[in-house]
Amino acid sequence: MAAEVATEKKTCRRGEGVDSSSSSIYCHVHRNPIPSKDNPPPGFCQWLHTFQYWSNAERLCAIDQLIELCEPTQVRHMMAVIEPQFQRDFISLLPKELALYVLSFLTPRDLTRAAQTCRCWRVLAEDNLLWREKCREAGIDDVHQSSLVVNVNRLQDNIDSLHFQATYMRHRNIELNWRVRPIPQPRVLKGHDDHVITCLQFCGNRIVSGSDDNTLKVWSATTGKCMRTLQGHTGGVWSSQMQGNIIVSGSTDRTLKVWNAESGQCLHTLYGHTSTVRCMHLHGNKVVSGSRDATLRVWDVETGECLHVLVGHVAAVRCVQYDGRLVVSGAYDYTVKVWDPEREECLHTLQGHTNRVYSLQFDGIHVVSGSLDTSIRVWDAETGACKHTLMGHQSLTSGMELRNNILVSGNADSTVKVWDIISGKCLQTLSGANKHQSAVTCLQFNNKFVITSSDDGTVKLWDVKTGEFIRNLVSLESGGSGGVVWRIRADETRLVCAVGSRNGTEETKLLVLDFDIESK
Repeated sequence: MAAEVATEKKTCRRGEGVDSSSSSIYCHVHRNPIPSKDNPPPGFCQWLHTFQYWSNAERLCAIDQLIELCEPTQVRHMMAVIEPQFQRDFISLLPKELALYVLSFLTPRDLTRAAQTCRCWRVLAEDNLLWREKCREAGIDDVHQSSLVVNVNRLQDNIDSLHFQATYMRHRNIELNWRVRPIPQPRVLKGHDDHVITCLQFCGNRIVSGSDDNTLKVWSATTGKCMRTLQGHTGGVWSSQMQGNIIVSGSTDRTLKVWNAESGQCLHTLYGHTSTVRCMHLHGNKVVSGSRDATLRVWDVETGECLHVLVGHVAAVRCVQYDGRLVVSGAYDYTVKVWDPEREECLHTLQGHTNRVYSLQFDGIHVVSGSLDTSIRVWDAETGACKHTLMGHQSLTSGMELRNNILVSGNADSTVKVWDIISGKCLQTLSGANKHQSAVTCLQFNNKFVITSSDDGTVKLWDVKTGEFIRNLVSLESGGSGGVVWRIRADETRLVCAVGSRNGTEETKLLVLDFDIESK
């Protein structure tokens, strides 16, 4: 009997000598009632064996045919079996270092989503080192390792990671406030009557404005109140610097004054210049002043003593930079000079400009000078060699800022340019349909934005990397008819603007805009 059944099975599989009805009856009778891997249907093992030796194209063809023969419930079963194969959590199987490396390619938004997947992914996606790297990539430089307590305790690690993640999210929200969210209503600080605000300083919660009304005012950036009015100069204030609680001012009365910002007390009056003190740079306990008398003087702000006098220019000194080691000065005699102040020696006279030098930047390695001759020159501070002449502006370069070899220049031709001082190339020109309609008066930039002000009464926000105009942050109603934004200062969350007019169309005042999410 067994032999007969075997013969019948063999005949059925090959389809020889058995008609369709008898084959159908046989399959119905002998089919396993509950097939499994250990108890497969007839011919199944042979079919699998054959499938293994087929090419990829043959396998795909067989699968297509098989799916066509399946009923919907069987297709759903296949999907239920297949889907988990593509949802396998390979991340949790990797060593932590490798898993973090993989996740480091995700955007912060995707990391936040990944943290919601499962507990393992949450621990990885909120890792301290991962978010510190995201902060670094975003150019967030106020997160210091010293602010974290290194602790093997897991709870402390979680606290640390949340610090970096929260810091990133806060910076991102602040960026969106600058870029797209409604512009905050400015706080208005009225003072100096209808006089011109000639200089502006802003640090922490303190704003200092200097004016041609002979005074300086110290304001609270938070409340908008005038905390002190610094009186004592007998001529207009044309230059100032602030560091901690020390304010230094320079005036047309030919003196500098050192003030205590907290008390408003004048600590020292520095005599020596014989004409207007037009520029200064404060570094540590020393301030270097430049005057229309063509000299520079180095002062000790703690004692009020004049330490050194630098003589060499033959016309008014218009701009000065000091890094604690070298002094760099630009003058109306068309030259830039590099000085060793301790020896009172001019190390280099940088010649090449064909008109007055109005602006300077110095990073300890490079000197950058802007002139009325429309050019900007990049010099080597050690050798005095001119490395690049940056051409493109059409008028006076009135203001510049240099950071990490990127220079942003503002010009009386109403344009702003972004330069790479190593290559000498112009990376961006901030112009187009939304450009300023008059001379650029002031600018500031960071790794995301350029903020510019103009005689046209506007303050504009630009993308520093693309050069694209983002939006107007301030637009005076009197702009175009006399309203001017003279000076701007900004930190990460606040913008301070000194505005007014020379014809009475705009009241002299300070505008403070706060983009901080925590102050909303």
